[in-house]
Amino acid sequence: MWNLWLPWLLLSAVWMAAASGEDGLRPDFYGSACPNVEAIVRDAVRRKLNQTVVTVPATLRLFFHDCFVQGCDASVMIASARDDAEKDAPDNLSLAGDGFDTVIKAKQAVEAQCPGVVSCADILAIAARDVVVLSGGPKFTVELGRRDGLVSQAALVADHLPGSDFNLDRLVSLFRLNNLTASDMIALSGAHTVGFSHCHRFSSRLYAFNSTTAVDPSLNATYAKALMRACPRNVDPTIAVNMDLYTPVTFDNVYYRNLINGEGLFTSDEVLFTDIRSRPTVEQFAADQAAFFGAFSSAMLRLGRLGVKTGSQGEIRRDCTAFNN
Repeated sequence: MWNLWLPWLLLSAVWMAAASGEDGLRPDFYGSACPNVEAIVRDAVRRKLNQTVVTVPATLRLFFHDCFVQGCDASVMIASARDDAEKDAPDNLSLAGDGFDTVIKAKQAVEAQCPGVVSCADILAIAARDVVVLSGGPKFTVELGRRDGLVSQAALVADHLPGSDFNLDRLVSLFRLNNLTASDMIALSGAHTVGFSHCHRFSSRLYAFNSTTAVDPSLNATYAKALMRACPRNVDPTIAVNMDLYTPVTFDNVYYRNLINGEGLFTSDEVLFTDIRSRPTVEQFAADQAAFFGAFSSAMLRLGRLGVKTGSQGEIRRDCTAFNN
């Protein structure tokens, strides 16, 4: 499987092995400066999750969107009075407010015990891991030592995030640009086992697939009818449906079983099964949740290394939504 990309995958593995020793990140980075940081963040995340289950997909998606644009530096957290920060870009307008609120509250809790020590970027990385664990997913180590970025511009977001209509080649190409393998991409796509999507992001699969077929033939017919009932033409733009119909608030491998059954919500989901190059990995993850959890944990570790600022780079923000100066 993946013979077309094997040479690149080998080079990528070598690159990442080297990078992991040079990026300045390590799990015990705050061992003396703020030894309880992970417990503090976990408690804040748990409190937020008790308020709303949206905390899980919102926080996880926030981490993905942050890391794919300028690296994992919390630049997506910046608020701008001119609406020109990263979070204001069209591709980020659908980010749920609960993700931002989770990080803000966790930062406040950390600042109360360790003022000026822990970056918002690290808090977001910890929180992303914690929402996975608290919803039934794998526990994995988070490397720490990131500093917060000093640039947040909406104009920098375009073409850096995967689209719901991407085919396999476009997905692999985008992840490759971020030093992530095809297998990483398939594992990280499993985050769609939790969360929801607004109807407009997939309605073309129901009503305007192509010039001859209204409904995407890769959709399970029963599933397509259910989506049409939930998302009729000209539906209220605030209406959303669960990414996973069966266990929408549990982090598990049901997402991959859904793909096999033609129940992937996005084109970019279902293509992972319909394309014969990625199908074996989907089938493996569908049959073996432990294999998925292991691959997801490894992919999250590599994702968290993207474009990190360390040492004297960036800053430690006092407020995650604003630069210090």
